[in-house]
Amino acid sequence: MEGCRLAVNDLACRRGERVLFRSLSFDLKAGEALQVVGPNGTGKSSLLRIVAGLLAPFAGMVEREGSLGLVDERPALEEHLPLGRALAFWARIDGVRHDSHSSPSPLAGEGGAPSGAEGEGSAAPAAAGAADPSPNPLPQGERALFRCGLGLDELLDVPVQYLSTGQRKRAALARLLGQQAAVWLLDEPLNGLDAATARECERLVADHCRAGGIALIASHQPFDVPGMRQLDITLFAPPLQRMGSGWGMSAEADLPDSPHPNPSPEGDGL
Repeated sequence: MEGCRLAVNDLACRRGERVLFRSLSFDLKAGEALQVVGPNGTGKSSLLRIVAGLLAPFAGMVEREGSLGLVDERPALEEHLPLGRALAFWARIDGVRHDSHSSPSPLAGEGGAPSGAEGEGSAAPAAAGAADPSPNPLPQGERALFRCGLGLDELLDVPVQYLSTGQRKRAALARLLGQQAAVWLLDEPLNGLDAATARECERLVADHCRAGGIALIASHQPFDVPGMRQLDITLFAPPLQRMGSGWGMSAEADLPDSPHPNPSPEGDGL
């Protein structure tokens, strides 16, 4: 896997007239994982979108070395296509290489473009400048590509639009495995997954880090990856100030220094 690094320096995020967090910093190197925790609405998803380049920060900067893959609630799969063809379309674009006679390793064929960074919603195949994959049957080898422990074998002929929330999340994870991304951004990756698939997701992330990758995970649920650090995003929330009829921090207000400039190992106070 390519060398990788992800650093966030004095980052602040503003949504509307409210600053969600400020003075947030961390530095991840190859093989490291960080889980961002906090209640809904505290900026976990916004942080990942800033890191992915989909949202501009209010202050601060992001430094990244290595390609990036994003899994969020938008799987970037063509709704009208059967799941197998939708995944195979991106696999061909990402340049996946695989052996049709064997199942891929968890990291085999991870490929180029961020899975959630093509736009605000699902990316259409035509926008990528490739041929429409729908007239072609799915080759047996490409079926083998997605046998990665996520239980998609029986869903490859089902149109994406008919998939449940959990099935869409599994498809998004399979899309991630079809990239050569060194840096994984996972937004609530366990939502909709049963216990067995959740453990498989944790295993895939652990294997990715052991192979020298980086994982940044935003989740309010426990996520078990050996050696993973944890960051409580609420520690970077600004003091509340009265603003008209609501509460929040004025966008013109100073952004005070955070008392916790770097995340600590899990169980070490964050």
